Amino acid sequence: MTGAAVLDGAIDGSGAAWPAPVGSGALVLAFASTPAERAVLDEWLRRARADGAQVEVLETSDARLEQALADCRDDPWLVPVRVAWLPRERNGVRAARPSDLLALADPRRPRPRLQARILRQEPDRCRVVVAAPARLSDLRARFDRARNEESFPTFDARQATPAPERAERSVVGMQYKVPRLVAEEIEASARFNELVSDLATELGRPQSEVAAQASAYLEEMVASHSRLAIDAWEQFGRWMSRAYEVEVDPVAVEELRRLSTRMPLVFLPSHRSYLDPVVLRSALHQHGFAPNHVLGGLNVSFWPIGPVARRSGVVFIRRSIRDDPVYKLVLREYIGYLVRKRFNLEWYMEGGRTRTGKLRPPRYGLLNYLVQAYRAGGIEDVLLIPTSIVYDQLYEVGAMAAEEHGAQKTPESLPWLVGYARAQGRGFGKARVGFGEPLSLREALGEQEREHAVERIGIEVSHRINRATPITETALVALALLGGDDRALTLDEVRATLDPLLEHVRVRSLPMLGDFGIAHADGLRRALDALCRHGVARCYTGGTEPVWAIAPDRHIEAAFYRNSILHFFLGRAIAELVLVHVDEAPSSAPVVEGWREALRIRDLLKFEFFFAPTEEFRHELRAELAILDPDWELQVAEPGAAWRALTETRLRLAPHLLSSFLEAYLVVAERLADHDPAVTIDEKEFLAECLGVAHQYRLQRRIQSTESISRELFGTALRLAENRRLVESGDADLAARRAAFADEVRILVARLQRIRSI
Repeated sequence: MTGAAVLDGAIDGSGAAWPAPVGSGALVLAFASTPAERAVLDEWLRRARADGAQVEVLETSDARLEQALADCRDDPWLVPVRVAWLPRERNGVRAARPSDLLALADPRRPRPRLQARILRQEPDRCRVVVAAPARLSDLRARFDRARNEESFPTFDARQATPAPERAERSVVGMQYKVPRLVAEEIEASARFNELVSDLATELGRPQSEVAAQASAYLEEMVASHSRLAIDAWEQFGRWMSRAYEVEVDPVAVEELRRLSTRMPLVFLPSHRSYLDPVVLRSALHQHGFAPNHVLGGLNVSFWPIGPVARRSGVVFIRRSIRDDPVYKLVLREYIGYLVRKRFNLEWYMEGGRTRTGKLRPPRYGLLNYLVQAYRAGGIEDVLLIPTSIVYDQLYEVGAMAAEEHGAQKTPESLPWLVGYARAQGRGFGKARVGFGEPLSLREALGEQEREHAVERIGIEVSHRINRATPITETALVALALLGGDDRALTLDEVRATLDPLLEHVRVRSLPMLGDFGIAHADGLRRALDALCRHGVARCYTGGTEPVWAIAPDRHIEAAFYRNSILHFFLGRAIAELVLVHVDEAPSSAPVVEGWREALRIRDLLKFEFFFAPTEEFRHELRAELAILDPDWELQVAEPGAAWRALTETRLRLAPHLLSSFLEAYLVVAERLADHDPAVTIDEKEFLAECLGVAHQYRLQRRIQSTESISRELFGTALRLAENRRLVESGDADLAARRAAFADEVRILVARLQRIRSI
């Protein structure tokens, strides 16, 4: 029930005490739904009368409200007032518990009978919240600008509804900032109705039919927030991630919180685990952030996760909307509404968890909608926040590795969730959340329309995520063990691989976690034992000294951890391949030929990695070559100089980092070369064929890396082939071009073998 009281007196937006005078009358909209709440507000209004205010209590019907507004001869303030109920304080924190959710009892919305008991026994849990006032004339002007298709009293009541919520946040905290009446506001806007009308005309369908479909999509899509669900989801997230100690830079988070008071933030995290959203939510919640609106797939909306997640800010959207223009319109307008209201968003540009450990190419659909909403106006700016989430160990890597070898993915369901939750009881080390340099959407787009602007923004965000991803001890140890070519290594042999690598990290001032603990025997032993404890590595102690190796059939899992840091050393690996090329093809201008070869390798791997623009890439490669050979730029044609530089260094990374990718590419290239150019290739059948052939090649030792047997790597190689027009059938020279592609990859694989043999 909504009551209204007309009074002369003072207004305040901060709390229950009757405020200081403002010099004119006010219309107070009192929101009360139970006898206890009405009694609390009656007492509050009684004190107002005692202060000399003239108060007339009105009923809540639309007619009475409309009459009250019509009778206002002056320009009164409109002040919404409501009663707020708080959870019981425990350990200095007022938050609901999961047991409240199970009992279907919301301590922030107690049942009517319980409210009376709370007033008697725990009065500190009840507060009267007075919202910030607004002039009646300002509301009328806002109504006229909005051109909403509703009456002014309805508009006024709807505008008043969120105001007490905003005032209440000073009591309960910014973590509970949630939107209200979202679908109603969107559907009432003239802009939305015009867009629906235009789309109906374009589709040749009745407007009423398209409007009904849009309304249904909006109802399906919009997250309906509940403070009980927010508390429950936060505690559920902590329980699900209990296997980890979550680390986040408090200074960086506080800076983001400061920025969020001026403009909306869009968090764009890397996606390695199902835990990513709950880990990030927990890190932000503890620093006072309201829940992000997380745009996620319907595949994880099953009961009981879906209903609770939706009420705590998760927006479940359909996976494929390519042929549904109405759904696209609704999603675009919903995203625009949220950023205009300065609510923070979150989604995962990769479109799914990485199977290899490195970033996947971004998908641009949601980013496109955000850009379109920005260009439609009403949004000053949006900050894109590149976010990195890395884990020492991950339970689900084993399942993803099996899928890469051809196993079927287990669909998400309640039994799956139970098994996943049980597995999180083990200690998996640390989960680290890092934030890259924010990217202003306004600055990224500029004043002029730029070609491929959205793609450029997505790639720049990916670069910044990579730069924010730290080097972990787990990743370095996995790199060292994978470089053993299936040979077990002693502790000294592992250190012999890691020492020059750690020195390279120091020289380049790369972000390293663990304070270089693995540089010492005890720290390295702990890191090796952690991999063994989770089955990724194994230790044999039956001989004269312990030796470590990657466990059978766990190479893809080890590569997952290694690949999370691969971007830091990619330039070094390419530099090594360039030196081999210069040695194999002597030239009067080795530096010039070296740059050309580097660009050829870059083009071959452009679908696999995020490379810097050409000039920046040249600068990075020049720095790596200078570390390998300080006289590189001075070379003219000295025979064997490049090869000597490579053999004399203790650090050779190309075989460790690029073998799995180039060997997977070789499998695809050779299968393409063997296919009849006149026969159309079926992608699913072709990738299955590649998996079978790769297993054969590995048994024959024709490929050296078990992690090369990867459906995702084969898929990326096939996309490169499509880009080079090697998949389509019918070209007269297709067979020759496919053979040339196979030769190109085969040469690089041979170079890796040569470096490995040093």
